Amino acid sequence: MIHEVGIGIVGYGMMGKAHSYGYTVAPHIRRLPVRPRLRVISGRHRDAVAEAAALYGIERAVDDWREVVEDPAVDIVHVCTPPGTHAEIVEAAAQAGKAVVCEKPLAANYASAARAAGAVAAAGVPNAIGFNYRRLPALSLMKRMVEEGRIGEPRLWRGTWLSDEFLDPEIPWDWRFARAEGASTIADLGAHLIDLATWLIGEVETVSAQSQTFTRSRPGTGGMPPREVDNDEASSALLRFASGALGVFETAKVAPRRPCDFAVEVNGTRGTLRFDYARLNELWYGDAQEPGELYGLRRIRAEHASHPQTEGWWPIGQGVGYGASFVNQAADLLAAWPERHWTPDLATGAAVQAVCEAIERAAVEGRWIAVAEVTQHAAV
Repeated sequence: MIHEVGIGIVGYGMMGKAHSYGYTVAPHIRRLPVRPRLRVISGRHRDAVAEAAALYGIERAVDDWREVVEDPAVDIVHVCTPPGTHAEIVEAAAQAGKAVVCEKPLAANYASAARAAGAVAAAGVPNAIGFNYRRLPALSLMKRMVEEGRIGEPRLWRGTWLSDEFLDPEIPWDWRFARAEGASTIADLGAHLIDLATWLIGEVETVSAQSQTFTRSRPGTGGMPPREVDNDEASSALLRFASGALGVFETAKVAPRRPCDFAVEVNGTRGTLRFDYARLNELWYGDAQEPGELYGLRRIRAEHASHPQTEGWWPIGQGVGYGASFVNQAADLLAAWPERHWTPDLATGAAVQAVCEAIERAAVEGRWIAVAEVTQHAAV
């Protein structure tokens, strides 16, 4: 019989749904050495989490996350709650000897992120951060082509992530508008971009930034007065990489009719690669060493069996979507269970958080900030 691995999920919202979906589908896509079993899910609202458990195919629902951590049938704890709650849950799971998968951003600030990464390292448990977009075939192919030298030495990186999530000023206040719980937009959306930047190009050394909150307060709920918004709605930054490459970064949650639009581009000494999430099965590539008559970028359909992260999926032309990134994530983790190192791990999540915090500080202080200022200060 194939050994079962018990999965516990903390948080039943969109991310809890995505992670449970990943484990449900993974055995249908790849042959795995173990079989995942969705044991328990937690949430603050008993009726809602019970409904989610039934919908997601999870055996048991509880309203206290500690029950997930303490359940002897749970081997892997997935943390899918607001960022400000991550560190405490990660620490408890690590102390209980459970493997941990935490959604991004790892925390709402670098100190908490470093604490979470330190906890899993000290406990010696498998751990991973939820940078699921690495598992899209097109972005995985971009990474491979950069490593193969297809664009030469990377010189310029740019990433944008635009949404209209907070466009309506009448959206009532909730945890998403409190930086201590929901994190900044720089970290919430930007963590994915910074992860892709460092994955593709390498370490970010210094940053300069600007931020703005256009709607300063939000209506209260339940007869409560309006409450102040203390996180950014739009931010942009300039990045300098240790390699000498330069970068441009932009995030916003107030861009009309931009639902979840992100793009990543790398320009090197001999070529260009570009990915646009609106066409997530495509990667655009231009090679400056080709004849002038072929000038421009060509479209690569990143669904071919030779491309990374396509194993077990549909024939080329049928498309691999957002949900597939969570299926690939679950399959990769289970394929490595329990001996092999998981990647990206929580140390990666903490390193990304340091860059995000440097961007936050640069926007406030109006100067270039070295990422080392963030990490060294936290270590003192």
